[in-house]
Amino acid sequence: MEDENLKYKIAVSLIPNIGDVLAKRLLAYCGSAEMVFKEKRGSLEKIPGIGSVNARSVINQNIFERAEEEVEFIRKNNITPIFYLDEGYPKRLAHCYDSPVILYFKGNANLNASKMISIVGTREATEYGKRMCEKFISDLAQHNVSIVSGLAYGIDICAHKSALENNLPTICTLAHGLDKIYPALHKATAIKMLENGGWLTDFTSRTKPDKENFPRRNRIVAGIADATIVVESKLNGGSLITAELANSYSRDVFAFPGRVGDTCSEGCNVLIKQNKAALIQTAEDLIKAMGWEESDKKKIPKQQKLFVELNTEEEVLVNVIKEKETITIDDLCFVANLPMSKVSAMLLNLEFSGVVKSLPGKVYRMN
Repeated sequence: MEDENLKYKIAVSLIPNIGDVLAKRLLAYCGSAEMVFKEKRGSLEKIPGIGSVNARSVINQNIFERAEEEVEFIRKNNITPIFYLDEGYPKRLAHCYDSPVILYFKGNANLNASKMISIVGTREATEYGKRMCEKFISDLAQHNVSIVSGLAYGIDICAHKSALENNLPTICTLAHGLDKIYPALHKATAIKMLENGGWLTDFTSRTKPDKENFPRRNRIVAGIADATIVVESKLNGGSLITAELANSYSRDVFAFPGRVGDTCSEGCNVLIKQNKAALIQTAEDLIKAMGWEESDKKKIPKQQKLFVELNTEEEVLVNVIKEKETITIDDLCFVANLPMSKVSAMLLNLEFSGVVKSLPGKVYRMN
């Protein structure tokens, strides 16, 4: 029965011309993945954004055979499928409007670790960029930060290798299915990551690493982390796309500055100049900016933590949630008169502390 439910969940993600936003709307209106395919065409057409053309795609496309093949691939290869309504779905990513309906994960990392950053940069990294990346991650080791990147040449693979060397969990997000590793040269590193980290994608098996898949992959890189750090980037580098996405998700973005005129630092310098990224030079800069030094001081085992100490702004959020019983994050920002980035970070901390609970649709209630 579980395989049957999974088949429908995968099938929803395979409907032609239906992206993640519309797929989630279909699920919300129909009630479940199975009911999406049992709904009458007339009812589907009335769902906002669906219409007659998309309704035909839902009804007429024979995608179940492909979904069943993917279920078998998942079962044989010890892959964990994570539906967007599942408890284990990355909570940070769930707050992004275009988050994937379903993810495929192989490994042992905690996708909801208390501290998680994405590190991105140029594929043509300089020795300066590699040194900065290695030193940065080495200095983060004591703070137990999970490292996310894209397994690409240059800064990405440097970040993964440095995380492994410093015993930090590291996750690669892939622009293809989990039946392959691209680039193949990084397969040995990727295999090591399965011991302390993992592989994550929203693409089914047999999906090739085509060029158009990488921007889609980047939304996971940006959305799954507390912050995105750009180490080196050219002016037209893919890292700038990731930084833009992180900004659109109200996430913190940081960039290492480079020497004026250096091609591989032009992108970072522009991000800083345009106030799209905060300048950092050390791991300590990041720790202070994220407020993690305080959380490190308060490392109390959860089972012994009977009372949670809240700061003034957290108390405001908790009081609003208590009063409203359930409230969306957008309404919470409005009532509390606080920016989305700050509210998202505080809600995440409150969730990890067991104070509040997140519900589907970016809704929160007291735990």
